[in-house]
Amino acid sequence: MGRKTRVATVCQGRNFHSSIEANREYIMKLLNLALKQKPDIVCLPETFTAASITKPIEELAETVPGPTTNIVAKRAKKYGCYIICPIFTLREGKIWNSAIIIDRNGEVAGIYDKVHPVTSSSDYTVFEKGVTPGAEVSVFDLDFGRIGIQICFDINFPESWRQLSENSVKMVFWPSAYNGGFPLQVYAYLHHYYVVSSVCTEKSRIIDPCGVILAETDKNMSVIYRDINLDYVVSHYDFNYSIPDNLMDAHPGRVEIRSHIDEGQFLVEPTDETLTTEQLQKEFCFESVFKYFQRHNRAYKRIIQGKKPVPQKAAHGERPMYEKN
Repeated sequence: MGRKTRVATVCQGRNFHSSIEANREYIMKLLNLALKQKPDIVCLPETFTAASITKPIEELAETVPGPTTNIVAKRAKKYGCYIICPIFTLREGKIWNSAIIIDRNGEVAGIYDKVHPVTSSSDYTVFEKGVTPGAEVSVFDLDFGRIGIQICFDINFPESWRQLSENSVKMVFWPSAYNGGFPLQVYAYLHHYYVVSSVCTEKSRIIDPCGVILAETDKNMSVIYRDINLDYVVSHYDFNYSIPDNLMDAHPGRVEIRSHIDEGQFLVEPTDETLTTEQLQKEFCFESVFKYFQRHNRAYKRIIQGKKPVPQKAAHGERPMYEKN
């Protein structure tokens, strides 16, 4: 069944300091504020301890466990919260731009190493002054759902974001040095997962699976959070014009429906933890937008091969396509 999850993120807001310790102390103050909101997970900005510091990267990278992860782990254990801690790490004799997931017990639950570090040399032989590219786009199964992580320059490589979708991720965290802007909404919309950013600049965001910004930081708000349910489904209005009304009529106050008529889609997210989208789809006979598109592709493939499409038995049956029944 679905479970309400409180997601929080912070923004460094260009408050940079001259040492790792001072940067860490500032972000820990923001983390403390976020943790008081009783979140299930908090995301911190990209390499926040090293922001604006010009020392060689060898002096900025830390071991895991190490000074920063140890401090974060104590808070994670105290508040029973996952924390995504992005720092430069020194492991296996190499330096990585990493996001470490600390679990509710203060243990390291996983590490994502930035797959696409940006070049720091004009001939593309050195990346981020010595960072090694990560080998894979990882997914992580937490107790509230499956998540993925991308870091900063990863935003420019759509194949990584598509791979996360193909691996059934429901939320992607994006720690970054800059705001990111519209592409984050595009990825959320195209792949129908939540995107949560945590940046060193001005605007950390929580974006829903239809590309809508639910919350963002500003000069007066450095910490934001939202309650969501990762058991959700996005459906197309074709054959389903009556579904939102029917859901609200049958389950008043137990389901949130967010309509996006311009895109021809709507999102269904149970607010009652005893309800699941699987139950609702069976009860009201509707499918996800992905399944709707897949049915089209199956038919297209047959036609291109010179064959007749195979009749498909969809959940909507013989309902009218463009009107309420």
